[in-house]
Amino acid sequence: MSLSRNILSSSISVVISLSLVLFIVGVLSLILINSQKLSNYLKENIGFTIMLKENTSEIETVKFQKEIDASAFSKHTTFVSKETATKELEKDLGEDFMSFLGYSPLLASIDVKLNPKYANNDSLAIINEELIKNMNVHEVFYQKDLVEKINSNVNRISAFLLTFFALLFFIAFALINNTIRLSVYAKRFIIRTMRLVGATNNFIHKPFLIKGLYQGLYSSIFAIFMLLAAIKLIQSETASILNINDLKIIGIVFIIIFISGLMISSLSTYFAVRKYIKLTENKLYN
Repeated sequence: MSLSRNILSSSISVVISLSLVLFIVGVLSLILINSQKLSNYLKENIGFTIMLKENTSEIETVKFQKEIDASAFSKHTTFVSKETATKELEKDLGEDFMSFLGYSPLLASIDVKLNPKYANNDSLAIINEELIKNMNVHEVFYQKDLVEKINSNVNRISAFLLTFFALLFFIAFALINNTIRLSVYAKRFIIRTMRLVGATNNFIHKPFLIKGLYQGLYSSIFAIFMLLAAIKLIQSETASILNINDLKIIGIVFIIIFISGLMISSLSTYFAVRKYIKLTENKLYN
């Protein structure tokens, strides 16, 4: 009874440990698959400002803004009138600079948010050259250093996530391998007995591998349910950053979890059993 209880406890421990690991693998898989959307989300915050000349008429401004809206590089535009810019500056400064200047030195402008494809300094330089030719444009302003830093950080984040995913998978395999090895260790005498009566390696491996596959299957199912619960909880907060409503993406993540669970469990079981099959008599009690 005590042995059966220990074996059951060991199996439950393996399933719980593997489920938690697979849950983390699923979360990272979801982030990695959405890495392009994450990149786009960051790059969509990159933009520039077109300062319009003082004598630009309202009709010319509307026409020019529509031209920019229709351009491939533009995600959306916002017109900021001279009066609005003046009020915002007064609010930021905390004082009425108009009272001692007597006029507003600010110009009307159009704020442009870029499509991710054009959110780099090379594309911005070309866009700047084209826009500055327009007779209504006084100046095109954008922060080169900020654009370069955002693009650099996006690449670093992608590389970090990929490295972290690979490292976690390696650590997960090592931890689960040790857990399963301890589970098989409790049955080392059974393995030795089977070996002594002439059982082949394949015959000894078979029941353990079947059990390992079941453990991987149960762990995958538990991990998928945990991931579904997590997606439900963060759905509203991350809808604009992660694509968690696409059934195709969710399906890919579930397949990754399922295959990882079966692979980690079966491989760890195979190597653990093989170790005890080759164990000599004098090391059996160590």
